[in-house]
Amino acid sequence: MRYISLPGLELKCSQIVLGTSAFTPERKQAVFGILDAYREAGGNVLDTSRIYGAGKSEAVLAMWLQERHNRQEMIVINKGCHHFVDEQGRHYPEKHRVKPEIITADLKESLERMNLDYFDIYLLHRDDQEVPVADLMDVLELHRREGRIKTYGVSNWSTARIAAANEYAAGKGYSGIVVNSPSLSLAVINEPRWEGCTYVDRAYARWHEERQLALFSWASQASGFFTGLYTRDHCPNPDIARVYYNETNWERLERARSLAKQKGDAITANHIALAYVLQQPFPTGAVIGPQTPGELIDSLTALDIDLSEQERIWLEFNC
Repeated sequence: MRYISLPGLELKCSQIVLGTSAFTPERKQAVFGILDAYREAGGNVLDTSRIYGAGKSEAVLAMWLQERHNRQEMIVINKGCHHFVDEQGRHYPEKHRVKPEIITADLKESLERMNLDYFDIYLLHRDDQEVPVADLMDVLELHRREGRIKTYGVSNWSTARIAAANEYAAGKGYSGIVVNSPSLSLAVINEPRWEGCTYVDRAYARWHEERQLALFSWASQASGFFTGLYTRDHCPNPDIARVYYNETNWERLERARSLAKQKGDAITANHIALAYVLQQPFPTGAVIGPQTPGELIDSLTALDIDLSEQERIWLEFNC
C-alpha cells in the first residue's frame, strides 16, 4: 500500500480509499469480507456519507468498527449537506442543503448513527454558491475545535470556491480545507452523471498541482469503463454511455490496453487507469467500490505500476 499525509491527521492515508456507497447491513457478511481484505492489505481510509443507502452504509461500517475494535487504526471520511434525495433514490438538486445549521445537524446525526465521537475527515458533499464561504468555514472550524472532526474538506466544489474558502480560513487562523474530492479519472465526460458533480479537467488538475492540495477522487475508475465490460456496441448501463461514450475515451481505452501489455502479462487497462489517478503530480487518493474481496485485490495491482510523466501525458489523448 502507498500512503499520503494530510494536515491534522496523525495517521497517513492509504492512497486506495474504500468507497462504501453500496454497503448495507443486509449484506453484512459480504461487506465484512471486503473490509477485512482491505484492512489486511494495508488500507485504512473508509469513505461514507449520510445519504449512502439512507444511512445503511454508516450503520454497517459502525458494526465492523465495533466488532473489529480497530477504530484507532482507521481514517473515517463522512460527508454531509448533499441535496435532497427521496426514499426511491430520486435526486432533487434544486433542494439545496448547504447551510451552517445543516452541517451541524448532518454531522451530529452521522456521529450518532455510527456511535463515534469524531470523524477524521468531514466533507461537504455539495456546494451552494449562494452561501458565503465564511459561514461554512466558521461552522466547520467550530466542529474541528470542539473535537467532532479532526479535519475537513469539500466534494464537488469549484477551484474558485475552494480558493475563496481557504483565503478566508487563513485570515481567521483556521485549518482550512485540506482535501478536495471531485472525480478524477482517465476518462473525460460528456456531461456529469449527477447534477452538481465536479469532474477534473486539465485546468483543475494544474490548480491542484500548483497548490499541492490533496485530492481524493470518486469514480476514479470511471465506473468500470476501462474494465472491458463496455464496448461501442454494448452498454449494460445507459448512464455510462451518456457520461463516458465518446471518441476520446475509446482512444484512451486502446492506449491503456497498449500500455498494459508493455507493463506485464497480468496488467489490464483498468489497472493503468487507476495508476493514472494515483500518480498525478500532486497528492491523490482513489476511491474504489469493489463488490467482492477479489475485485479489491485486483485493483491493488495498480499500486505496483509506475507511470512516467511521458506515459501519463500519452494516455491523455485529445483532451
